[in-house]
Amino acid sequence: MGSNTVSTLVTAIKSEPSGDDHLYPEASEEFVQTPYIREITERALAYLNAGCPVHFAGPAGTGKTTLAFHIAAQLRRPVMLIHGNHEFSSSDLIGKESGYRKNRLVDNFIHSVLREEEELKSLWVDNRLTTCCRNGDTLIYDEFNRSTAEANNVLLSILEEGILNLPGLRAMGEGYLEVNPNFKAIFTSNPQEYAGTHATQDALIDRMVTIKLDYPDRDTEVRVAVAKSGIAPEEAGCIVDIVADFRRLKNNKRIPTVRASIAIARILALKGEHACRGNAFFHRACLDVLCMYGTEESAAGQVTLSKRLEKLIARICPAEKKSPAA
Repeated sequence: MGSNTVSTLVTAIKSEPSGDDHLYPEASEEFVQTPYIREITERALAYLNAGCPVHFAGPAGTGKTTLAFHIAAQLRRPVMLIHGNHEFSSSDLIGKESGYRKNRLVDNFIHSVLREEEELKSLWVDNRLTTCCRNGDTLIYDEFNRSTAEANNVLLSILEEGILNLPGLRAMGEGYLEVNPNFKAIFTSNPQEYAGTHATQDALIDRMVTIKLDYPDRDTEVRVAVAKSGIAPEEAGCIVDIVADFRRLKNNKRIPTVRASIAIARILALKGEHACRGNAFFHRACLDVLCMYGTEESAAGQVTLSKRLEKLIARICPAEKKSPAA
């Protein structure tokens, strides 16, 4: 699998209050750095600075969104976050008319003459994509393939010609917006996910540089579990090995990710329990977290899963330490 370690990322994100949609990501002290992360960050930044949008594609749990925020933090620009949604239309991305403004002028300066004028103007409200293009912010479009191709078509001219088409402002003489040269775009998607996703048009993919991500290597996953939970590295290693074994099961309906390792580690740390043989709580916690990742969800399948887990714990984990007699 190599040394793919994208899911190691931890980034602090600050948002401004009172109506500001921007996010301001900052690198966190908990950030787990590896040579692979540095290398992929340098590549992505090089692509972005060359004017190429970056697309992180990979299965769930590979750190796509966290990596996007980490790279956005390096750009030191405000961030606009959009989550893909199948109900989106183009107006949800660029904006729409929202009400009208009416001006009425009554001129009776000359008493014998009454002049009245009325003017009705529609009011336009920018949505996040337009604000991003106007201000030169960094766009993170998370799971963009959950939006329809019709909604995402507005991106084509932005990414190619650097122009945003705004039909609703045509009457006001602002039908086209030149994209700010500081604008950068980072996209994420899960090509393996079918539920709630849409096929992405080739024209859009052709305008991006796609970086494919995979599950992290063992060392990285252990370091992530330790950073997220505070558990001992040896115990985190046992948890990661158990999760990795489930990941290798054939005919899995779902594949456990680093999130499963983090969840088990956090539960043990909170309860003061340990990843070891003979610990009933540890066995139960593993079973609860991993029960949906087996090949069978029936009662019989869960029994088989429990027995498999028991054998894994016996093979991987050390024996439970007994407290010395008083």
